[in-house]
Amino acid sequence: MPKSAGSQTLRGLGVQQGDRVIIYMPMVPEAIIAMQACARIGAIHSVVFGGFSALSLRDRIEDAGARFVITADGGHRGGKVVELKSATDKALAEGAASIEKVIVLRHTAHDVPMQPGRDLWWHDVVQGQPAHCEPAWVDAEHPLFLLYTSGSTGKPKGIQHSSGGYLLGAKLTSKWVFDLKPQDVFWCTADVGWVTGHSYVAYGPLANGVTVVLYEGAPTFPDAGRFWKIIQDHRVSIFYTAPTAIRALMKLGDHIPAGYDLTSLRLLGSVGEPINPEAWMWYQRVIGGGNCPIVDTWWQTETGAIMISPVPGVTAAKPGSCTRPLPGIDVDIVDEDGNPVQGAEAGGYLVIKKPWPSMLRTIWRDNDRYIETYWQRFRNRYYVAGDSAHRDADGCYWIMGRIDDVLNVAGHRLGTMEIESALVAHHRVAEAAVVGRPHDVKGESVFAFVVCKGDRPTGDTRALAEELRAWVAEQLGAIAKPDDIRFADNLPKTRSGKIMRRLLRTIARGDEITQDISTLENPAIVEQLRGRG
Repeated sequence: MPKSAGSQTLRGLGVQQGDRVIIYMPMVPEAIIAMQACARIGAIHSVVFGGFSALSLRDRIEDAGARFVITADGGHRGGKVVELKSATDKALAEGAASIEKVIVLRHTAHDVPMQPGRDLWWHDVVQGQPAHCEPAWVDAEHPLFLLYTSGSTGKPKGIQHSSGGYLLGAKLTSKWVFDLKPQDVFWCTADVGWVTGHSYVAYGPLANGVTVVLYEGAPTFPDAGRFWKIIQDHRVSIFYTAPTAIRALMKLGDHIPAGYDLTSLRLLGSVGEPINPEAWMWYQRVIGGGNCPIVDTWWQTETGAIMISPVPGVTAAKPGSCTRPLPGIDVDIVDEDGNPVQGAEAGGYLVIKKPWPSMLRTIWRDNDRYIETYWQRFRNRYYVAGDSAHRDADGCYWIMGRIDDVLNVAGHRLGTMEIESALVAHHRVAEAAVVGRPHDVKGESVFAFVVCKGDRPTGDTRALAEELRAWVAEQLGAIAKPDDIRFADNLPKTRSGKIMRRLLRTIARGDEITQDISTLENPAIVEQLRGRG
């Protein structure tokens, strides 16, 4: 079904320019059709990740003041059905009184209750709609979408992006960073519930006329070769995924990707968090066959598009560094007082000094929070990214993690990313996540969660833990040695591959877990991380 038919469907149901439409769907083509159908008539879409709970969905509906929800009877994940319609019903039963209609895609074909007068089947409402829909002409600053991201207060904030600037940023950066050509088959593994799925699945590549691949499911189901089989079968030429996925697949061994034909690949990308050098090298050697450039990209939900990245054929890559800002992006590193740091290897706050087309315009219905969160730290002079970074002698940027992920150990500021990279460089370690734990003497101590290559060590793990502590001391200095190391089968990740670091901080401190863990890929891992499994 073309998006124009979807646009006509929404207009026929009374959706008007400026109305908010919630999209709560699996990774299927209809999700992108729904997004672009809203865009065509000037409605503001807000995609809610299909792994979020009914409570999270309700909160987003209420904050957006949405009139319509587009969902599905369910989705597929790891051989199980994700109950999207039942979660929608629960969200609406507990609030969200603004919703007038719910459009439901029949996807899993299992029985779901339909409320007469409110719930409509997708296939019924699109039946007979014309293939063309006259677009609504909107101002460049008209909101295109809201995308909710976590805030330090625990209340999600609705990042508001514009129609003109966002689309320009998504289209241009797609073309520049991925060297797009008409014959490319582009696969970004991100869900459309996150900004990467907006910019580099639903908008950027398609605006350049490139074919995109969508995949609904887990990277290791029905087996660990799932990603590589998709690349082989669909002759994917550009592959863009998260370091967490790369490390998890690296842990399973080189023999799995070696069983597939990956020669169609010509470019690899990394997104979501800094990629450690060992994972970068494995990605380039095993997946790229030593022939593919890697674009290690830095950007945020708030920036709308890639800000710092190598440009293929132009920028010399450095494993672990996102290298240089793209043309027109004025990035700098400043100290606690907002003064630019001088000299190579100096670190500090990553800031952006001039506006750019795809920047967030405000926080929905809370402009004071927008100013306070992103601008007031340095008296409204710079956009504050919230990341720490350093710049090397060649002018390349190295992202060290979130500012709130910088530990203060006995007066020494340590980036968690530095310690994680040191741990992962050890031959026994596949993944690591480091958080701070309050310490009476040092202020904070280093607490590391470690996933080993092969099976999780059991029994007396003190010798291995001491070996890893000595390794970190050798790499970074004794001050960076983890005081605690806990071994686990996996790290707590959302279904998009993001590590839930707030959860790890809670576990390290021994506090009661109060945050929503419904988005975890494997909720059972929590007890193991707490040392009980």
